[in-house]
This record gives sequence, C-alpha cells and structure tokens, in this order.
Amino acid sequence: MKRKMFQGAAALALAVALATPAGASRFARVGLDYLVAENETIVIGEVIETFSYWNAEGTLILTDAKVVISDVLKGDPKLQEVTVTLLGGTVGERTHTAVGAAALETDRSYLLFLHRADLPGAPNVQMIREHGQGVFEIQDGAGGPRVVSQASSEALVPDAAGVAEAFGGAKGMTLASIRQAVRELAVRGPHKEVKQ
Repeated sequence: MKRKMFQGAAALALAVALATPAGASRFARVGLDYLVAENETIVIGEVIETFSYWNAEGTLILTDAKVVISDVLKGDPKLQEVTVTLLGGTVGERTHTAVGAAALETDRSYLLFLHRADLPGAPNVQMIREHGQGVFEIQDGAGGPRVVSQASSEALVPDAAGVAEAFGGAKGMTLASIRQAVRELAVRGPHKEVKQ
C-alpha cells in the first residue's frame, strides 16, 4: 500500500514537473496569441460527464471529462463531442491533485484550449497543456456571457512584457469578444497580443 502511494505521488510530481519549467513554483503567464497558436483544437462546450480512474500503470489518477461542443473556434468544424483528460481526481478514498491544474465540472460551460499529447500511462489524449490558463469558465454577465480564466486568481510568472495577470484578468471579458479574437488569431496567426 505504501509503495503504491509513493508511486502515485511520484507519477503526479513527474507529470507536473514535465509541464512546469525547471525550478519553477509558478506557471509562466501566456497570452491569447500563444494559446491559439499552440493548441490544435479550441472549443466552447458543456461538460456532461466526468470519470476518474487510475492510469495504465496504476500510479496516477486521471479524470476524463466528456464535453458536448456548441462551437468550434479552431480545429475540425464537424467536432460535436470531445473527451478531455485531466491530471488528478478521486478514485475510492484516494485523491490526486496538481497545483494549478485545470478542473472541469459537470453541467458547466467552458472555452477550452486543447492539445493532443501523452500523459503518464495515458497516450494520445486531448489535454489542457496550459493547465488553468487553458480553461475559461463561461459565466452570466449583465452584458451577456463572460469568460474568466481559471488561472485568474493564480500568481503567474510575468511574461516578456511584464504582464503577470492571466489573460482577461479577474473580471474576464465577453464571450463574444474572445470568440472573435480567437477566430481572427486562428486565421492570421500570432502576430501580436490581443488587447484585453
């Protein structure tokens, strides 16, 4: 039992270390131009189901979130559903968590930046490489739906321009404006940062 706990903790530490620059205790801030350029699939959708399980080696808990897509901003326009694999979760009495990792809840809508890659014991999955910075929660607002980055409350390492706040900031931005900005960046490529 202790050996399995150690293996799980080691696998989770490895997974987080692989996604974090050496020696970093915080994630580096990325802008919308980076998120659009570095992810193959960008969608708006609602999570209808989540399922946590042990990876193939039994060393790390992962969670699959099934997302019904309402809009594809980049990627296959015919995509109707996607399964996103997240680090961490709960199986029985065991819970694995990763600092800054993305979290998806059922019956909630999100704007997601997805990248296909390998996780320990889970090859070729759709994942959120930028962790909380790759997930924008869709919330009701006075002027219509707004999106707020899950990383908006995190202390991020400033980018080259000295900006440390997650894209959109604590108040976020309208869903319409980020939808338009993502589509424009997907077409023209990452030439300069989009204004928040």
